[in-house]
Amino acid sequence: MPFVKKVKSDAYFSRFQVKNRRRREGKTDYYARKRLVTQAKNKYNAPKYRLVVRFTNKEVIVQIVYARLQGDFVLTAARSKELPRYGINHGLTNWSAAYATGLLCARRALTKLGLADKYEGVTEPDGTLTLTETLDEEDAPRPFKCFLDVGLKRTSTGSRVFGAMKGASDGGLFIPHSDKRFPGYDPESKELDAEVLKKYIYGGHVAEYMESLEEEDDERFKKQFATYLADGVGSEDIEEIFTNAYAAIREDPTFKPTEKSKDWASESKKFMSPKLTYDEKKARIAEKIAKFNASNEGDDVE
Repeated sequence: MPFVKKVKSDAYFSRFQVKNRRRREGKTDYYARKRLVTQAKNKYNAPKYRLVVRFTNKEVIVQIVYARLQGDFVLTAARSKELPRYGINHGLTNWSAAYATGLLCARRALTKLGLADKYEGVTEPDGTLTLTETLDEEDAPRPFKCFLDVGLKRTSTGSRVFGAMKGASDGGLFIPHSDKRFPGYDPESKELDAEVLKKYIYGGHVAEYMESLEEEDDERFKKQFATYLADGVGSEDIEEIFTNAYAAIREDPTFKPTEKSKDWASESKKFMSPKLTYDEKKARIAEKIAKFNASNEGDDVE
């Protein structure tokens, strides 16, 4: 069959509708968002919460978000740049840092809602699958429920997204999930190796890599882990650092703003031109007209 050119007529273009802006920009998966945001009618407009996990080149961001007609509202948020306060100064984008950020967000949310004492989660993670269950007490509040929102990130086995989810789940939130995407899951035997997952939680995979790299290529090791070595952190110290950090997060998860060296609001306003009032604008225009007329009169005299 010969090639037939598809002709797009006026009728096609008159009916053409562009995609949503964030779809055109490649930022939002609306197929997934529709299912994460749509609430059942019998819930009477109760918020449907999402655990939103996002990664940049330098940090992990975990937020608990709910949608309204006006837009999305953030209940609580945590960033891995806050982790140095708890003793984690290096590797703020690795699997263990994602777990710590998820734990921090969960404890912060439950503290805000007054559920921190009732739902403590898993205080000593051992790598097993543990979902938060409702308390047996009469009239006890149900656990805070939210759903994982991965955005456009690929959900491969062992992804850091599931590290943040595991941290939030161990922090006391109820996030429906299985163990199929955690590191250590074997698809053939369909079982999770809890020791492997525990190793990732406490930064054991980083410690192993440090040891192997030091043996194979000492020069590259000193370059890649220069900040660790500058602070005197070795492979044997990493597990203790994360253990202490998780305990510190549980002790005080509240947000504390960093101390600013300058008042950046006033610094930025120095370079902004002030907004003129209506009378000032009219006076400015009259001044320009008078200046223009004066220059024209000068040219005529010459």
